Amino acid sequence: MFPRRAFQQALRITRRSNNNVLSRCRSTQTVAERVTDGFVEDLRIMVGKSNVTTAEAVRDQHGHDESYHRSCLPDVVVFAQSVDHVSEVARFCNTHKVPLIPFGSGTGLEGGVNAIKGGVSLDVSQMKKIIAVNAEDFDCTVESGVTRGELNSFIRDTGLQFPIDPGADASLCGMCSTSASGTNAVRYGTMRENTLNLEVVLPDGSVFWTSGKGKRCKKTSAGYNLTNLFVGSEGTLGIITKATIRLFGIPEATLSAVVHFPSVQEAVDTTVQVLQCGVPMARIEFLDEVAIDAFNKFSKYDMKVAPSLFLEFHGSPSAVEEQVAVVEEIASSNNGANFQWATDPDERSRLWKARHEIVYACTALVPGAKPYSTDVCVPISNLPEVIIKSKEMIQNANLIGPMVGHVGDGNFHVFYPVDPKDPDQLKRIEKVTHDMCLLAMDLNGTCTGEHGIGLGKISLLEKEIGPEGMVAMQTIKQAFDPNNIMNPGKVFM
Repeated sequence: MFPRRAFQQALRITRRSNNNVLSRCRSTQTVAERVTDGFVEDLRIMVGKSNVTTAEAVRDQHGHDESYHRSCLPDVVVFAQSVDHVSEVARFCNTHKVPLIPFGSGTGLEGGVNAIKGGVSLDVSQMKKIIAVNAEDFDCTVESGVTRGELNSFIRDTGLQFPIDPGADASLCGMCSTSASGTNAVRYGTMRENTLNLEVVLPDGSVFWTSGKGKRCKKTSAGYNLTNLFVGSEGTLGIITKATIRLFGIPEATLSAVVHFPSVQEAVDTTVQVLQCGVPMARIEFLDEVAIDAFNKFSKYDMKVAPSLFLEFHGSPSAVEEQVAVVEEIASSNNGANFQWATDPDERSRLWKARHEIVYACTALVPGAKPYSTDVCVPISNLPEVIIKSKEMIQNANLIGPMVGHVGDGNFHVFYPVDPKDPDQLKRIEKVTHDMCLLAMDLNGTCTGEHGIGLGKISLLEKEIGPEGMVAMQTIKQAFDPNNIMNPGKVFM
C-alpha cells in the first residue's frame, strides 16, 4: 500500500484545475529570479554563445505548440548540439532548480512544450545524426532531432520505411515522448510497439540506455520495461536523446480508396466489420460530412459531402486484390458507394497529404480561428456508440466540430475552429470535449489515444487510472525528478 501522506498529496495535486495552471503562466517570480544574467552567461559558456538566446521572438516560438493553449514563454532557449550539451544543461538546471522543457519540432496538440513556469526550453532539433541503419534487422538508431520524413528519405533506397505517421513531420524522439501513432497504426502499431531502446538524460545529467547500450533485440525479459516507461512520459522524467526503432519493408503493392456513406453509423459499422473479418488494413480513416466539406474547400477536391472512409491496402498484388474484394462487399452491404481509387503514387500522396492537412482545413472554416483538437480512443466494438453520441453532443452545443478518426484502432479526433474573441464558444467546446472523454472512459476507453495529457487533460487522468494509479505515477516522478524541474505542470500539476 502507498503511504497515506503520498496518497493525499497526489489527490491534492490532481484535483487542481487546468485554469489554475494557465493562470500561473509566466508568473513564477522565484524562477525568474534564478534565471539571472549570470545563469544565462553560464549556459553560454557551457554550450556556446550562439546556442543560447533570450530573444523574445525565439522564446515565443518555443512557448507553444500547435494547440489552442495560450503561449507561455521560457526565460531562455538553449539549442543542444550533442548529448553532452543536454547532460550539462540538465545538471545545471537541476542544481539551480530551474524548470527544463524539452523541445523537438513543436507539433504537439496538448501544450506539452508550453513553459508555464518559465525556465529553460532545451531545443534538441539540431541533433540530426542517423547513427545506424540495420537493414537486415529492420531497425535503426537516430538522434533526437531527426524527423520521420528525414529518416524515410535517408532509407528510401533500402526498401524499408518507418510507417508511423502522425501527420506532422514530427521528430522521432518527440514521437516517442508522446507515444504518437497516426493513420498507419491499425497495421503497424504506435511508437510504444515500435521503440526498442532509448538513450535518456535524467534531470541530474546522468545518461543511460533503457534497454542497455547497443541493445536492439526484438524482445527482452530483463528487468523492468524502462523503455516503455519513457515512451509517453511527455518530457516529465528525462530527455530522450536517441531512439532505436523498428523499420518495415515497403509493400510490393499499395492501393488507396475513398468510399462514401449515407450516415455516420453505416461508415463506422463498416470499419468495425472490416476489422472483425481480419482484413489487414494499412489505413482506415473516417471523415464526417463536416470534415469532407473542409477537405474539399482547403485541398481543392470535389468529393461528395458525406460521411466517408479513406482506405489503404498494402501487400502483394494478389493479397491487395483479395482485401479490396472483401472491403467492397462489406461497404456495399452498409450502403457505401462511389468508390474512388488512387493507384498512382502521386495521386495517393496528394490524397493523404490533404488528409494530413485536415486540421488546417477545419480551422479555415472560420476566418481567424485557432485549432482546438481533441482525441479519444475506445475498443472498436464501442466505436459506433462513442462517435454517434459525440456527434450529437457537438450538434446540441451548436458547434462546428469536424470529426476525423484513425478508426481502425478505435481512435478519433474532433478539430474545432475556435474564435479567440468568443469565450462562450470555448466554454462550450471544453464542456463537450470533457463529456466526450468521460463517455469514452465509460466505454472502456481513454481520454487520449495519441495526443497525450499535456496541459489539456490533467483533470481527466485521475478518473482514468484511479487515485492509486496517480500515486504510483507521482512516486515514479519523484524518484526520477525529485526537484520537479522536468516539464513541470504537465501530466501532473
